[in-house]
Amino acid sequence: MKWPTHWPRALLLLVVATLEAQSWSHHSINGVAAAAPWTRDRKLQARCVACMNNTRELWYHGFDNYMKHGAGPDWYNLANVATNDVAGNFSVTLVDALDTLVVLNDTIGFENAVQDVIRAVSFNVNTKPQVFETTIRVLGGLLSGHQFASKPGQPFYIPWYRGELLSLAHDLGERLLPAFKTPTGLPYARINLRHGIRPGESIDSCTAGAGSLILEFGTLSRLTGDDRFEKAAYKAFFALWNKRSDIGLVGNTVNIWTGTWTHPEVNGIGAGVDSFYEYALKWYILSGEVEFLDVFQEAYAAVMRYSRAPDGFWGDPVYLTVDSLSAFWPGLQVLAGDIENAIKSHMIYWNLWKKFAGLPEGKLMSLWDMSYRAATSLQYPLRPEFVESTWYLYRATRDPFYLDVGERILSDIIVRAKVDCGLTGISDLKTNNRDDRMESFVLSETLKYLYLLFDEENELHRDDSNMVLTTEGHLLSMNRKLEKPISAVRRELRRVEHLSCPAYKPPVLATDPVTGSGLTGGVYTRPDVDYARALVAAPATGSEEYVWSPDGFCQMPKVDLYTFDFLLSPDGQAVPEDFNPTSKKLVPVSDGYVLQDVAGIRAYIVSRMDGKGYDVTKLGPYSVKTGQIVYVNDSHLLLAPLDGKGAINEDGVGSKRRSPEVELRIYLDFLGSSDAVLQLHHEAPSEAFITASTAMFGADPAASYPDNTVRFGRGEGARLVRDPSNSFGCMPYKQKYAGEALVVRRGECTFLDKLFEAAVAGASGVIAISDEDHSITPSAGADELQGIDDLLEDAAIVVVNRSDGELITAMLNAADGFGTGQVRAAIAPETVPTVSGGGGDEEFSSEARRQKARDGNRILYLNGHPLVNTRLMV
Repeated sequence: MKWPTHWPRALLLLVVATLEAQSWSHHSINGVAAAAPWTRDRKLQARCVACMNNTRELWYHGFDNYMKHGAGPDWYNLANVATNDVAGNFSVTLVDALDTLVVLNDTIGFENAVQDVIRAVSFNVNTKPQVFETTIRVLGGLLSGHQFASKPGQPFYIPWYRGELLSLAHDLGERLLPAFKTPTGLPYARINLRHGIRPGESIDSCTAGAGSLILEFGTLSRLTGDDRFEKAAYKAFFALWNKRSDIGLVGNTVNIWTGTWTHPEVNGIGAGVDSFYEYALKWYILSGEVEFLDVFQEAYAAVMRYSRAPDGFWGDPVYLTVDSLSAFWPGLQVLAGDIENAIKSHMIYWNLWKKFAGLPEGKLMSLWDMSYRAATSLQYPLRPEFVESTWYLYRATRDPFYLDVGERILSDIIVRAKVDCGLTGISDLKTNNRDDRMESFVLSETLKYLYLLFDEENELHRDDSNMVLTTEGHLLSMNRKLEKPISAVRRELRRVEHLSCPAYKPPVLATDPVTGSGLTGGVYTRPDVDYARALVAAPATGSEEYVWSPDGFCQMPKVDLYTFDFLLSPDGQAVPEDFNPTSKKLVPVSDGYVLQDVAGIRAYIVSRMDGKGYDVTKLGPYSVKTGQIVYVNDSHLLLAPLDGKGAINEDGVGSKRRSPEVELRIYLDFLGSSDAVLQLHHEAPSEAFITASTAMFGADPAASYPDNTVRFGRGEGARLVRDPSNSFGCMPYKQKYAGEALVVRRGECTFLDKLFEAAVAGASGVIAISDEDHSITPSAGADELQGIDDLLEDAAIVVVNRSDGELITAMLNAADGFGTGQVRAAIAPETVPTVSGGGGDEEFSSEARRQKARDGNRILYLNGHPLVNTRLMV
């Protein structure tokens, strides 16, 4: 045998044999049937079940030992606020853990815990806990427990229960209310539950502590009918928001008596601010109060623009640090629909976890200095934020990578924090010195989220109601009957959309040029995975070694700006800003604003949470709210190239004006037999009229050219052709054309690139099929057109929406399949739309014209992305 000659084949057979060995080992042996093969899904399921059971055992180890050995406040040192802010002598861990028993599906344990709370818990205690911590841990726990215990038709309904937990919650709420008696409505940070506010109490608080109470206080009001709690939390929330800076950011600490921000006036996503953003979004989800969505969207846009590091990853831009509480942020981004940025955020915390087997922190919560690549402190009290974000990301992406993360977290907690008497925080992650303390959030959040991560079949994952998990991980929902109905006037003003998150799209590794489908990957296949690891100086470990090479490099990530602001001008010339536009320029109407003269108006543009483009959120001094529309009615806006070149009119005079749309007749020019023609009629129509958007460069397909230089759509029309090897039209064509029009897909390159390649190949034009149902007006800058504009004089490009593109594709497929003829595109006669030349103010803002603009769905575009809340009236 000549081994050197045959070794590649032998090696291949060895590999195949190895891969098949598992399958062979499960075949019937000696007549005994074997188990099914270990598929990838089965392996994942087995791992999830094992991790789920280990998490469950760990939770009961902590809970049972708490019930045996749990301690209360530090009575010997009442100044020990680290302990006494939370442990107010009211069994905080028991109350905090109530709904974790629901997640664990322990009906008996839940009923017993409810009995224990009713029997043992009282708030008539002489302790001074923190208002915020008591609200999120205790009030939230009582409300969640009450909702499950009192709701018939589900496993945790307790027949003997008579609302005792809600009564306790109401009593606690009344004891907390005096904290809000300040000139601003912002609450004191701490209050004595028996005696109220004592003289000399501190008047400093943080934004999260003062402004993150609306979920629990609002739910308490809706359930009891006592609106004092919701009003107090609402006033405090907006007292903070109304103090935001000119760029839309709130500070970290505030003087509750004056409402002024205190030194240092900084913003971030971590300790001191974190849950303010979280509660803005979650109260909207729970209650439908749309003004909280407005706050979240504006605040999120400001944070993404000003607080995010320039590379798109996270690090406090002032101190260049990351803190442990900010690890909640990726989970909130998932809830908001911004999954791409959530993945990037999460990668920083994952690399820190790998480096320390925990997220280190200290008194100020700061854990990592991005400049010095060093930890600033080394404590870890088993905080839940990173686990929470991991769970959100797994539910959104179903990427097994996040199960790997959860498995590592679980393993590290068991090894480092499990002790005979329960679970303990870590005082030094390097030496593994332990604290003598188990925080209540370990049972209410950390292990709850870990369990949910591994429990694929948990009932919570099938709940499609308005249920939210609070910042302490408590499950709260609201019966639709308890929602406050929106008034008719407000409904007309807002026209609030039904918002939903976009579907996650994993990284594409390879794409089929014809079908557009391809091979996808997970987190480890992202081009910025090495970069995130380099930011925290973490070595490649485990699975990462398979996708990492010492000869590789860290790719600097491309950062998509989340917000923009532009000073508008109708002709591209510099104009002074108009800070107070009159009604001749900008008119508020029932469902938004009519922009009659764009000159000098500053427009703020923000990425939409649903991933469908952008929204205009501010026009000059006016805020454009969710659901409102910006109607653009400025007849000075001319669809023309930036260099001033345009079509030639019948008089031979250059004209800058272009029609934004043109109607095309798409038809089959039959060549085959009548039988084939009849067959083809069943596959696709033989003729259709569609409206296409024209471009601001190249030839104008709607204009009249006396010298017949423009061939696109003239006469009997241009024959439509496709090149499967160049479906996006972004590469040079391998063949030459004689006036045909190329049908391409949107994407991969600019519309200008598509037209250039088509013109070089001899085509008369391009029909680009959009992946959206909105119209698109392609544009190009003067610098992009320089040197190639003459080449494009006789070639035109138009864009058709997705549904019309599918119709054209069906006609092309039918013609190709039956070989009966050609598909052609001709300019429909006498269908060229005209640009409005003006009229009175009343005509411009009429409801009829706005309704026509809404129905027509003609919108503006920014860098190829739709400004979804705009409509063109001209």
